[in-house]
Amino acid sequence: MPPMPARIIHTSIARDWREVYAFMADHEKMPLWASGLSAGLTREGEEWLAPGPLGNARVRFSPDNDYGVVDHLVTLADGQQVHNALRVVPNGDGAEVMFTLLRLPGMSDAQFAEDAAWVEKDLASLKSILESSKA
Repeated sequence: MPPMPARIIHTSIARDWREVYAFMADHEKMPLWASGLSAGLTREGEEWLAPGPLGNARVRFSPDNDYGVVDHLVTLADGQQVHNALRVVPNGDGAEVMFTLLRLPGMSDAQFAEDAAWVEKDLASLKSILESSKA
């Protein structure tokens, strides 16, 4: 398969990047800001189950690390796998959070735009939570 079109969606957060990473890497807190996981996550061995309108998805997260990598592989109920590249890097005294959105085969322009808007909304929620509290 040739490379898929991609879009980097990012936001700056006025919190130390290590604090941002620690919050994001706590998988039980993801439903607080990642609306696609708003029904919660349940741990099952090395994976997490995420119920959704199309059935349960299985999520496997990258291991804890010192590099700000919060990647996760999502396996949908139909078996399709989606690699979500999510990074936190230092940006001055704060952090830059970057999500690489891939345009999956067969996805229309409108669907890709909807996915991008969804990610932008989730990153705005993350920013709001982390800048308004000591979460």
